[in-house]
Amino acid sequence: MTKKIVIIGAGFAGVWSALSAKRLLDLRSQNQGIEILVIAPEPSLVIRPRLYEANASDMTHPLGALFEGARIEFLQGMVRSINYNAQTLDVRSWKRRYPAKEYPGIQQHTFDIDSLESATKLETHLRDLASLPPSPGRNTIVVCGGGFTGIELATELPKRLGHISDYRVVLVENTDQIGLALGPGPRPVITQALEDLGIEVKAGSPVAKLTPMAFLLLLQFPAPKDELSRLHVDQYLRIPTIENAFATGDAASALADTKGHYALMSCQHALQLGRVSGHNAAADLLGEPMIEYSQAAYNCCLDLGSWGAVISAGWDRKVKHTGDVAKRVKCYINQQLIYPPHDSQEALTLANPNWPDSDQLFEQMLQAVG
Repeated sequence: MTKKIVIIGAGFAGVWSALSAKRLLDLRSQNQGIEILVIAPEPSLVIRPRLYEANASDMTHPLGALFEGARIEFLQGMVRSINYNAQTLDVRSWKRRYPAKEYPGIQQHTFDIDSLESATKLETHLRDLASLPPSPGRNTIVVCGGGFTGIELATELPKRLGHISDYRVVLVENTDQIGLALGPGPRPVITQALEDLGIEVKAGSPVAKLTPMAFLLLLQFPAPKDELSRLHVDQYLRIPTIENAFATGDAASALADTKGHYALMSCQHALQLGRVSGHNAAADLLGEPMIEYSQAAYNCCLDLGSWGAVISAGWDRKVKHTGDVAKRVKCYINQQLIYPPHDSQEALTLANPNWPDSDQLFEQMLQAVG
């Protein structure tokens, strides 16, 4: 009887989970008895870390040929529910869905960059501003949220708004500090960049927000979750309360080290979480020892638009590089490092869960960019 490893989602963790599982099956010559199936709305990887940039419609990476070459099955659709007892899924064709509750004017006056469609919609709006009569409303762009993505979008906007005059970019944050989760180390650099770029900051200004529909599936899992609705997992990324189930990427609340640090909802962690979860899912079926997820080294590279970038090292976020050098590293990450190869055999080789840690990768990138 053929067994299946079913992976829900084709984000960074999903793609590398599929490739890592396939890698182990190939190494053990077990391709006849175990199939790998990826279920996602589209056979493409949306490069979400770049959706704050211009030309959002280009921020995708096709997966069809890669999966075909690696002999990974793909089913286009959306998982609506999971029957754990029967080990079955309810999969429906993909259609855009909106939250049931909407605030007045939310569709007409707000945008997000959580998906390729929404980022493209924002880009069209920014481009079309020049065709509207000049007014304070037309010229003012408000970014809600002063976290990682909010800062990157706000600092990128001056370059994207050069076609209109007298524009204002306002960054609002409900806490009293911008970049609170980024730590005190990079904060002076961020503050300087915001000032130099002329971005107005309004801290301590709460904004109502909507809950993404993507989290509804997570809420169906009868398992403990953290404050971000991520599923608690063990050191092998298994969901302890559900048989034959692993969580990875943004869906997993996973300890990254022995000091109480949890993996972040970031590409840096998703890539390794995917490699480990896929390997362990295949190892579990093969009766082989699984490997523990660990990602003790942590480095953060924040884009600050035309000002440059800032790189901080360690969980205490000590600033290591700023300005042009950091910007070149950020460009290398965004434009090369996070993209999977087109060649399936190269991708399977890179799916090895024994991957260089963040410190090693950053040293390699600094050498690569000079």
